[in-house]
Amino acid sequence: MEVINEITVIELNGDLDSNTANTVQDQILAEAHPNSKILLDMSNVHYMSSAGLRLLLLLYRRIREQVGQIAIVGVTDEVKDIMSITGFLDFFSIFDDRNSGMNALK
Repeated sequence: MEVINEITVIELNGDLDSNTANTVQDQILAEAHPNSKILLDMSNVHYMSSAGLRLLLLLYRRIREQVGQIAIVGVTDEVKDIMSITGFLDFFSIFDDRNSGMNALK
C-alpha cells in the first residue's frame, strides 16, 4: 500500500477467497476515510469467490458512506466475468491500468 498524490493505492495479490478476504478486508476498510480516494489494483488477482465479492461490496458501501471515491484497475477477464454476472461492474469504475485509474480519481 502506498499513497500517491492523495490517492491510496492498494495492490492485491493472489486469490480473494474465504481464506484471504477477512485479512484483506481489515486492511482495506481501514483506509476508507472521509473523502478518501482509493485505487485498488487487482492485476494479480486471478480468482475471486463470494467472500471476495462481499469484500468489494463492503468497500463500496464504506466509500459511499464516507463520500469517497474508488477505482479498480487491472481486473483479469476471469474476475471481470464474475463481477459482470453478479452485477458488481455497475458499482465500480473499472480501468485497464493504474494511470487511467489515477487520472479518474484526480
